[in-house]
Amino acid sequence: MSKRPVLKLLKIVLPILLGAFLIWYSLSKLSFQDILDFAKNANYGYILLGVFFGLLSHLSRAYRWVFMLEPLGYKIKLGNSIMAVFATYLINYTIPRAGEVARASILTNYEGVPFEKGFGTIVAERIADMIVMLGIIAVTLFIQFDFIYNFLVAKFDLTKVIFAGSVLAILGVIFIVVLRCSTSRIALKIKGFVSGLIEGGLSIFKMKKKWAFIFHTLFIWVMYLLMFYVTTLAFSDLNSIPFGAILIGFILATFSVAATNGGIGSYPEAIVIAFSLFSLPEDPSRAFGWIMWSSSTILIFICGGISLLYLPFFNRNK
Repeated sequence: MSKRPVLKLLKIVLPILLGAFLIWYSLSKLSFQDILDFAKNANYGYILLGVFFGLLSHLSRAYRWVFMLEPLGYKIKLGNSIMAVFATYLINYTIPRAGEVARASILTNYEGVPFEKGFGTIVAERIADMIVMLGIIAVTLFIQFDFIYNFLVAKFDLTKVIFAGSVLAILGVIFIVVLRCSTSRIALKIKGFVSGLIEGGLSIFKMKKKWAFIFHTLFIWVMYLLMFYVTTLAFSDLNSIPFGAILIGFILATFSVAATNGGIGSYPEAIVIAFSLFSLPEDPSRAFGWIMWSSSTILIFICGGISLLYLPFFNRNK
């Protein structure tokens, strides 16, 4: 059996196994009945408001995609863009990143957009999203510098931390120098990937509607963050949560979505790790993680399911 099919299989199986393990681990710490008890006492006004913010972010992403395709000569229907976006999120719960392929395929089938062009715009989106995420991380490090510094001092020997940081910096410089001089296959792939990221990021400023693109990109992530924040207000145990915990929790939770299919199992545990840094109680943190994940997942399953069913009827003339 060749390596490529094995790697593809591992990419599918490992996130599922990790998700299953994390579900078991999470429910061993906080039973399903305990989660239901927290859910019964939650303020659903805030939860629904959070879901509304999440819905706005998805709609904004769909609208942004419409004018991303215009410079390529394709004016697609907003309805198809919205349903393709929701279908993407839903399909990603089955096979990681399969949703992006399906999203480009939907445009090919119903709007006549060549697959490679549609997929290229999705890659450009991801680059823009990554840039915003790096910006959020940078702002968090700046705002929470004292907290992070004191945490490192309390947990680790500061001399060792500085030494380790210096070693990593030196190794990083050596790696960059070797990479630039190397002509190996791996080095060329890495350089091509980095070059593509830079080119994709700079291409945003060459768009006709670049300011609209930048606005919607920022709007999407502000809505994500607001969704996270207002949902914490639904739990009395988390009402006095520091803003730093919101930012760090949001960052870890966002990365957890890439760890398992749709963040299943990993999302609540990421919340627990982030909130524990601020000495917040573990049980409400874990319950919040499950309810936050569940509310956004229900939104995706409802809208994604309707989208997949309605797409053929919406495009019945094609």
